[in-house]
Amino acid sequence: MRLTRPLLAPAALAAVLALTGCGAGGDGEAAVPETATGSLEHLAAEAECAPNMQTDEDTIRQALCRAGDEKYVLATFATDRGQREWINTAKDYGGYYLVGRKWVAVGHEDVVADLRGRLGGTLEQGVQHGGGGHSAGHGEHAGHGG
Repeated sequence: MRLTRPLLAPAALAAVLALTGCGAGGDGEAAVPETATGSLEHLAAEAECAPNMQTDEDTIRQALCRAGDEKYVLATFATDRGQREWINTAKDYGGYYLVGRKWVAVGHEDVVADLRGRLGGTLEQGVQHGGGGHSAGHGEHAGHGG
């Protein structure tokens, strides 16, 4: 059975939600290397992850990785458009995203911040969920590296 992208995103996000919960603080900003590129295996090696493959399709490859006691999702995409559509859908579920060209890592804020020191990329934040009130603004950082 071949799963389509609209079915993969919610399934992946259910796993991400179980892994991420609510994150807190993470102020320090270390030097960010040039954004990594390559296959899922190459990115996993750069991140010092032994990937546990979850999805291996033509349009998306996705694995679970571990950083100490924390888990995160590492995914690669066949196209930039497919990646952006996946991220836009995923952000509705909250979480923290480290975004590179045709790849994304999703996990706790501190985990993706640490990965950024190895893989480069841009930090993005999903929709905040919770019981407290929020100030106006979306708390999102979507700058572009160069």
